[in-house]
Amino acid sequence: MSTVPRLAQETWDCMLPGPPSRNNGGSIDCSTSGLLAYGAGSSVSIIDTRSMQLVTVLPMPAPSINSSSSSSSSLAPFVTSVRWTPQPLRRDILTHEPSNSHLILAVGDRQGRIALFDFRLKHVLLWMDFDSPSNSKLGVQDLCWIRVKTDSWILASINGPSLISLWNTSTGRCIWKYDASPEYFSCIRRDPFDFRHFCVLGLKGFLLSVKVLGDGEDDVVIKERQIPINDSNELLKLERESSLNPSSPALAAFPQYVVKFCFSSQWKHILYITFPKELVVFDLQYETSLSSTALPRSCSKFLDVTPDPDCELLYCAHLDGKLSIWRRKEEQQVYTMCTMEELMPSIGTSVPSPTFLAFVLCQSESTLQSVRNLYPDRSPSSPISMGYSNASDSSGESLVISKSNLISVSDDGKLWCWFLKAEGARDCSSLSSDTAVSKTTFADANSNTKDLSIDGPVLDASKESEPINVISSRLLSTTSPNVNLSFKISLIGQLQLLSSTVTVLAVPSPSLTATLARGGNNPAVAVPLVALGTQGGTIDVIDVSANAVAASFSAHNTMIRGLRWLGNSRLVSFSYSQANEKAGGYINKLVVTCVRSGLNRKFRVLQKPERAPIRALRASSSGRYVLILFRDAPVEVWAMTKNPIMLRSLALPFTVLEWTLPTVPRPSQNVSSSRQSSSSKEHTTLTPASVVSSISASTEDSKATNSEGSNDDTSESFAFALVNGALGVFEVHGRRIRDFRPKWPSSSFVSSDGLVTAMAYRLPHVVMGDRSGNIRWWDVTTGVSSSFNTHREGIRRIKFSPVVAGDRSRGRIAVLFYDNTFSLFDLDSQDPLANSLLQPQLPGTLVLELDWLPLRSDKDEPLVLCIAGADSSFRLIEVNIVDKKSTSLPRAIKERFRPMPLCSPILLPTAHAMALRMILQLGVKPSWFNTCNATKDNSTYRIPGTDSSARDLRSYMIESFLPPVGDSVVPELLLKVLEPYRKDGCILDDERAELYSTVVHKGSAIRFAFAAAVFGEPLEALFWLQLPRALSHLMNKSVNKPPQKGPVPSFPDLGDTSTLLRVTSKGYSTGREKKDTVSYGRLKLMAFEQEELWESANERAPWHEKLEGEEAIQNRVHELVSIGNLEAAVTLLLSTPPESSYFYANALRAVALSSAVSRSLLELTVKVVAANMVRTDKSLSGTHLLCAVGRYQEACSQLQDAGCWTAAATLAATHLQGSDYARVLQRWGDHVLHNEHNIWRGENRSGVFATLMVIENGASQVIGTPPDKARKGWKEVDSQSFSPIHTWANIRVRIRNFNLIPRSTVLEDQFFSSQVEIMPESTFSFEETPVLREVKTCSPMPENRSWKEVVSGQFSQFEIQGGNSTKKQEYSVVATKIARQQQKSK
Repeated sequence: MSTVPRLAQETWDCMLPGPPSRNNGGSIDCSTSGLLAYGAGSSVSIIDTRSMQLVTVLPMPAPSINSSSSSSSSLAPFVTSVRWTPQPLRRDILTHEPSNSHLILAVGDRQGRIALFDFRLKHVLLWMDFDSPSNSKLGVQDLCWIRVKTDSWILASINGPSLISLWNTSTGRCIWKYDASPEYFSCIRRDPFDFRHFCVLGLKGFLLSVKVLGDGEDDVVIKERQIPINDSNELLKLERESSLNPSSPALAAFPQYVVKFCFSSQWKHILYITFPKELVVFDLQYETSLSSTALPRSCSKFLDVTPDPDCELLYCAHLDGKLSIWRRKEEQQVYTMCTMEELMPSIGTSVPSPTFLAFVLCQSESTLQSVRNLYPDRSPSSPISMGYSNASDSSGESLVISKSNLISVSDDGKLWCWFLKAEGARDCSSLSSDTAVSKTTFADANSNTKDLSIDGPVLDASKESEPINVISSRLLSTTSPNVNLSFKISLIGQLQLLSSTVTVLAVPSPSLTATLARGGNNPAVAVPLVALGTQGGTIDVIDVSANAVAASFSAHNTMIRGLRWLGNSRLVSFSYSQANEKAGGYINKLVVTCVRSGLNRKFRVLQKPERAPIRALRASSSGRYVLILFRDAPVEVWAMTKNPIMLRSLALPFTVLEWTLPTVPRPSQNVSSSRQSSSSKEHTTLTPASVVSSISASTEDSKATNSEGSNDDTSESFAFALVNGALGVFEVHGRRIRDFRPKWPSSSFVSSDGLVTAMAYRLPHVVMGDRSGNIRWWDVTTGVSSSFNTHREGIRRIKFSPVVAGDRSRGRIAVLFYDNTFSLFDLDSQDPLANSLLQPQLPGTLVLELDWLPLRSDKDEPLVLCIAGADSSFRLIEVNIVDKKSTSLPRAIKERFRPMPLCSPILLPTAHAMALRMILQLGVKPSWFNTCNATKDNSTYRIPGTDSSARDLRSYMIESFLPPVGDSVVPELLLKVLEPYRKDGCILDDERAELYSTVVHKGSAIRFAFAAAVFGEPLEALFWLQLPRALSHLMNKSVNKPPQKGPVPSFPDLGDTSTLLRVTSKGYSTGREKKDTVSYGRLKLMAFEQEELWESANERAPWHEKLEGEEAIQNRVHELVSIGNLEAAVTLLLSTPPESSYFYANALRAVALSSAVSRSLLELTVKVVAANMVRTDKSLSGTHLLCAVGRYQEACSQLQDAGCWTAAATLAATHLQGSDYARVLQRWGDHVLHNEHNIWRGENRSGVFATLMVIENGASQVIGTPPDKARKGWKEVDSQSFSPIHTWANIRVRIRNFNLIPRSTVLEDQFFSSQVEIMPESTFSFEETPVLREVKTCSPMPENRSWKEVVSGQFSQFEIQGGNSTKKQEYSVVATKIARQQQKSK
């Protein structure tokens, strides 16, 4: 319990926002420093996520109105979007004035206005609005900050259904617009890898990618994309049924059809998109969807999606308040749902259940988790070791993968803080080796606890050869298939604000005769409690000293229409509902609620419906009597004893009734009040829960008194007005009611033209207001009266201000009019109207109910007015008395107490925040965080193992080898500035102080990372966390040795060698094997080692294997080349069809890349490219490539395929020899013979000779070739075991068919004999030529003749085809004929 010291200008008003609703569009944002902002009605609530306390509320000012506009247009519209600035805390305080640039909040509303709030000063710094009136009413759908320079940011907004705007945050002017009608834009997000880039998504899948290169209109580059949607029928149906204004944004037009997306925090260019029933993974680089997963039918529609910052997990919220957790499959961008969790506990909720609106992930906690993961506390008794260590459990199988803090918001005013932990289990075989290393390294780590900053800069690097427990210091990979994930979600915090729309307000004003409990004579003290009745039937009790909801009671099922205090410990309320239509009537319900116990007890319970509903409820200041006013029915007077008793009914036509208020307190009451005031000055207060319990503690003396038999002689009175304007005062004494018989005013006092609608009564004055705006007051003891006209509408409420001893005026009143405005008057002044302060004191807010807070105990203290706004907010406004005039100043009331310290360093004044940051970086001993604040167990919080406080503040600083900051007195000055905050425990909370004590002696890098994380700068924190690895990598490279084989020089004050090697990998893997056991989380975003970079890129490659299209191929090739997979890149390039516009570029790249791999791959690539070129009539280009790699045979073939026969023959004659050359000519001859059918024309004649000279599977020379060269050619054929007989026989048949040579045996014999003569003997194969085999079998070889002579002489005699007989002759017959011919020749 403490008071946060603040500067004079840093005062905070007491305001509680109303509950949020769907009209706020789920507007929520959590800063990196742990401040949560969300829209609630027309206000923005700021919450500290660590302590779950309301910091402040920023009401949205009303828009400026013209004189012709109606009063309703002055209402502040709903807040629809909020975004914290990403600007960090400015460090250049010497060159710039201290500013709050890191506490700027952008707020957009339904009317299209955008305000930049200074959170500390609580006022609007700049308004952003369109110059054109047509665009000024386009409601804001979403906001996003975009960086244009190093320290310059602009604001992007979605206005209306389809308008994107960029705003200059210095001038408030719109610098760029883009209209995408008829699209409906849904949300806008900034790229975490490039703050200049953002994307906008529409309900129909339209995606706009925008990059801002400067602050000019021409510096904006856009790309349009379309994401395919499997089912868009629902949206089309909603569009047909929608009857809203076409300029309404998506959140207003289709509140149940939500489309959201987020950037991946692990992978660049990856988007996760949720349509109502579909999860899509989209790749911006490839401009295509990588996967699409349909939501199971049993699950409700998606509401929002956010990624885990350190793991491959997605958190998706659903409309029914559930959270689904999705896990990525290995080597794919496909997500599968793991589990479903509840974000809204169902225990104790009302029916119907509240609506889930939004959720957000706390980024500040994720950054601190990175510090915990890399530098866990080894102490087994440490809370961090027990609650946050990543080490495995006793079984060695369960490992912590992820820890996240989530906050969910519902429309009943509740905020839930959840702690989500993901654990994984692996096979023991995969863990055994790591466990052994872990045990060894832990022992070494515990034995070496020296701090480098104290013991020296040089340590032996060989002491730590392996990373310290790579399993515990890194997070287990969520994509590994051998990891089974389990999730545990725990509720660790809750904040209860106003649960529903406020309908009534009640302030306890106990009189002199009021008692705490059910009777007795002990006077009741004034308590800082205010009760609010809500539309949902709950009673919220507000502790105004803590600005928090102390208790909430569900007393009714319908709207509470009346609420009053009975003393200061009980509440009476009523509601009514209509009975069934047939029977008619009303069911009235009256409930007495005990604030101490929370029990609700009904009274006046009837069996049948009544004819008239209850109109109003009036309770006496003592709480003993209650007047129940009915509509067109007698008034009932009840004694509120333990069992309430109706005293009598009054059948008079009352219009208004009011009990008398307490008079000036007695001296004893003043003493108690002064004690309370003095205690407040000592900054002590009660928590919201203890406020209620303190009431019961003060009632011990009155419990023995029986209220039923009390014979108290005191009496109370109430004033009334009748329908005819008559006035009266009745006195209630015990169970008797009698006429007070006041001294009546003159007859002119009664007005005939106005019905009395409001009244206030405090002895001896009765003040009345009528529906004509007249205020009249009357002294019941003297009969003196007066009146004046307010020139306003009818008066609804009149409330006397509290009076204390020494007040110069007792006639100050607050008047609430029927137009929901109010004014303050001093009836003791000569001209009350001239000295009044009229509305608007709260611009943009209509006042629903008001009353004075009766806590004033001194005349110099300001008056405090309680206001329940029509926007469901609750506020306190100070009214200061200056120069005998009642003057209301609309300044905020100081926040006096908090139930627990608000440990948020970012909220400190800029200079003080910089001092704290420097102290944390330099290193302060953990004992500095020890505080003397009393806790619940009346003990003093003290970090274990720390020293007691010392008088010299410089002794708190640790010894360091870092250069000193200025003079040695500088740290002491910084500590003195922070001393008030330290004494109040407002520096760091227990958990973060414990974490700091763990890392403070582990080097300056980790201290800098911790300070950056605390002040909400995650990128800087990641830099400092990665710095030891970078320095270790640099030192290893400098000595050109592995880090395990020798001492490595260390840098001063950067942590010992174990720290530097803790996050260093074991070495570069030459085989580049994929490590699926660990994940670096966000640290891999700053990877610099070859293995890390390669593994990250290699993991992306399989995602795109199934993608098609020219653009996808280009990106895939670049990806494959980057990871060194040139073979796959060449294969992919060769798959480009020749018709594509990318064919020649891809062919060139394929040839170039293949040349870097191998000669065989180059030749194959060129062959494929050339073949594709032929298909596009570009054979000449293909042959050039083939010739370049020596593939002349394929070049000739492609030329022949293209019809370039002469060019092919020329190329063959130039570069080919032997059989390769013959094949070219053979194919040419076949073409001439079969396709042209007239080979004697022109140049085709050469083809005839080619035909005549070609042999199957062999080669020969044309006619006229010298015999020696011919024999050389046949030797080549012989070396390949070819038989030319087949081809010669075929030639014989062809010549005969074409009639090229006359059918003369002599000519044929001469022709073929001349050719056979030059053929080697070995070319005749008996085995391959069946005819020769038969001849050899049938007859012996002639002595004087060779087989060449035998065979050549038989061509004219027998039609031998390739050594085979004709179809009409068998082998044996031919052989016989040959043998006979041989015998004749002899």
